[in-house]
Amino acid sequence: MTAAEQERGTLVVVVGPSGAGKDSVMRFAARHFAHRPDILFVRRVITRPSDAGGEVHESVSAAEFEEMRQSGAFAVSWQAHGLSYGIPVEIADKVESGMTAIVNGSRAALPAIRAAFGTIAVAVITADPPVLAKRLAERGRENEEDVLRRLTRQAPDIVAGPDVTVIDNSGRLDIAGRRFVTLVEQHSAKSHHPA
Repeated sequence: MTAAEQERGTLVVVVGPSGAGKDSVMRFAARHFAHRPDILFVRRVITRPSDAGGEVHESVSAAEFEEMRQSGAFAVSWQAHGLSYGIPVEIADKVESGMTAIVNGSRAALPAIRAAFGTIAVAVITADPPVLAKRLAERGRENEEDVLRRLTRQAPDIVAGPDVTVIDNSGRLDIAGRRFVTLVEQHSAKSHHPA
């Protein structure tokens, strides 16, 4: 491993089905790492209103997003569920300089994220189907038909690979949250204390 590779940080990409609790697990970790300047929680750019609930993000119009994309403002961008998502280009610089950056990603966008960032860590947050259905119904963003469509949609199979960690969030949040914190700490230690 070269000195540059040892100094490089890690992008931790959090993915999983709707209702699995990705935002909740990330908020748990954000509280845990509040005093760690070397760990960054990425604020994505999304063509969704800022008051739509869920993650804190930069809200832009479709036209603004396209203008940003064409001007090179994103390290990577993708579309899902009728929305556009972007990871700001400066995040690549921060990872390159040794930071551990955590971003809410998309399973379908993983190939593009890997192409943009190279080596990444993937945290797949999952939950049992009845738990997913209950959570999706409770958040009230979608009607029953949309919830069923989300639950039956075939997602890319990404639960295998050396850079993938599966975390079950069917039970108490603190259990899944601690597992995710441990994963982030392992990657943070690699970038700051190489073997």
